[in-house]
Amino acid sequence: MKKTASQKTRLGIFVIISTILFVVAVYMIGQGKDMFKKTFTISAYFQNVNGLQNGNNVRYSGIDIGTVRAINMINDSTIKIDMSIEEKITKHIKKDAIATIGSDGLVGNMIVNIVPGKGDATIIENGDIIESFSKIGADDILSTLSVGSENAALLTVDLLKITGEMLNGEGTIGLLLNDTIMAQDLKQSVYNLKTASRGATRAINELTYIISSLKTNDDSVLGMVLNDSISGKQLKSIVNNLETSSNEINSILNNFNTVVNDLNSSEGAYNYIVRDTALVNDLKSTIKNIKEGTEKFNENMEALKHNFLTRGYFRKLERQEKKEAQKNTDNK
Repeated sequence: MKKTASQKTRLGIFVIISTILFVVAVYMIGQGKDMFKKTFTISAYFQNVNGLQNGNNVRYSGIDIGTVRAINMINDSTIKIDMSIEEKITKHIKKDAIATIGSDGLVGNMIVNIVPGKGDATIIENGDIIESFSKIGADDILSTLSVGSENAALLTVDLLKITGEMLNGEGTIGLLLNDTIMAQDLKQSVYNLKTASRGATRAINELTYIISSLKTNDDSVLGMVLNDSISGKQLKSIVNNLETSSNEINSILNNFNTVVNDLNSSEGAYNYIVRDTALVNDLKSTIKNIKEGTEKFNENMEALKHNFLTRGYFRKLERQEKKEAQKNTDNK
């Protein structure tokens, strides 16, 4: 059976449309897998990938920038993740960026989030390995909650036991709850403490008022000393001078006592003059004789002045003395 022209036309249109749809589908899938974009690869090491799979998205500051290319187990505690990143994003990612694994929403697929670093590092390059940070997973949270619930149950049992003992009057707290006499004593003690506190408060207020009065009152001696810095310096100087004078007086008294002791204990002229009465009488007689001799010498000199043999000599001396006195008067 031969095909008509209309059938051939419809077949051609179908083939063309199918080809276009196939190309569009391939392009869309390639866009999702970054098959038609210029990319570069960076890596990060994790201890747990938390269900991450190849092809999951990679985000930088909340923006999709690439996909997970490969997940390789290095050893029992290290997993390497290779990420394919758009080349145009290179200038925004630095080497101090940090990679973390999270979920896309509450129940979405796992994704890799790259967080910008806080330092001033250089731009990342192809093949670089960035730091990673492992967040706490849901399993870890559930395990922690399970342990916390068990501890809460044990704590509840202990609290019930303690409460029962308190209601039965056991222990100090139970005694306080059930013993009315002790409660009254405790109440009286609290009242006494309040009374003592009020008295202490009044005393502190009075002391504060006294101190304030001293600070503001310059009429009293203590207020002047506290407020007047000049008087304080003068008083300090006086005290220092008194201390210095006291030390000097003590030194002088010590020296004087030493001299007196030496005079009293020595056998020198002072001790001999003070204690020997015969010497004192001889000194008195000697002084008397000297005075008498001086008077007789003066009489003899006066007689020589009037003697005709020596009278010319003494007159010559008087003239010379007058000339010298006249010269001194003229010079003045």
